[in-house]
Amino acid sequence: MGSRVAPPSAAILTAAPRLRTTLATLAIVLAALGFGSVAFFARSLADAGIASPVIALFRFGFVALVLLPVGLAARGKGRPVLWALGAGFAMGIGWTGYVAAIKVAPVASAGVVYMSYPVFALLSAWVLLGQRPAVRSLAAAALILGAAVLALGPSRLPAEAVWALLVSFAAPVTFGTSIAILTGKLAALTPLERVFFAALGATIGLLPMLAGVEADALLPETVDGWALIAGIAVLTALLPQLLYVIAAPAIGAARTAMAGSVELPTMFVIGWLAFGEPLSLAQLAAGAAVLVAVVLTPPLAPPAALAPSVTGDDRTGDPA
Repeated sequence: MGSRVAPPSAAILTAAPRLRTTLATLAIVLAALGFGSVAFFARSLADAGIASPVIALFRFGFVALVLLPVGLAARGKGRPVLWALGAGFAMGIGWTGYVAAIKVAPVASAGVVYMSYPVFALLSAWVLLGQRPAVRSLAAAALILGAAVLALGPSRLPAEAVWALLVSFAAPVTFGTSIAILTGKLAALTPLERVFFAALGATIGLLPMLAGVEADALLPETVDGWALIAGIAVLTALLPQLLYVIAAPAIGAARTAMAGSVELPTMFVIGWLAFGEPLSLAQLAAGAAVLVAVVLTPPLAPPAALAPSVTGDDRTGDPA
């Protein structure tokens, strides 16, 4: 009898490891491009008069709405769910600082500040999980501190922009803390459950902030405005999250971090092309320092007791 030919689906599942790695790496790059492009949509919506909490709510709330069936199916996971909700609550509020910053500060400078989150993830892991930073981590922290000094140089930016950038540190602080929580406290949740409950927590935190928003800053008044809303919800949040959930476990933390580092250059290019912001040598040096720090920073490890339940990259399912 002649040998049987495997169906296409079987051929895909049994693809060479190198091909799977390449495809997964490409997926992480695409996800990072999506995360980085948030600067375009957020800045454009802010320029159109939409308030920062509203912009953030559309981004996180849409993810929570789409993944609602995932959350409804979760049972008996009370404590991890509370951790995820709390992390998302803080992260959603913190992210409004980033949106407020890009209204008055260069996108590149705001991007450098935002990409400092690995340092705060390591600090939070030290406090919450008892993981002492390694020498590489301390070196990465020093690089990011130097990058922040370059990005925030008062001689290069007006006082209003410097103040907005300082306030925007709320975004990397809360995002970095959420990564530590997602890594060490949520082993009982699936990646999609982590995404859902963190997004739901962000939505819960952002809703009360709408009380102080003027009526004309709540919703776009043009088709272009609604297109920007769709873009920030789908292209910078939902799709990148799904790509991370699928691809990160296939290539591990180190390759994911390196592939994901294209997020910062994406912000630089957007500021330059979309908003006509010139790139200074100081900003380029700050960006290079952050990229080196991302590569140097080792992945967060789950607590030993939870290690068997945690697979893949520590950022899998993070709600960037």
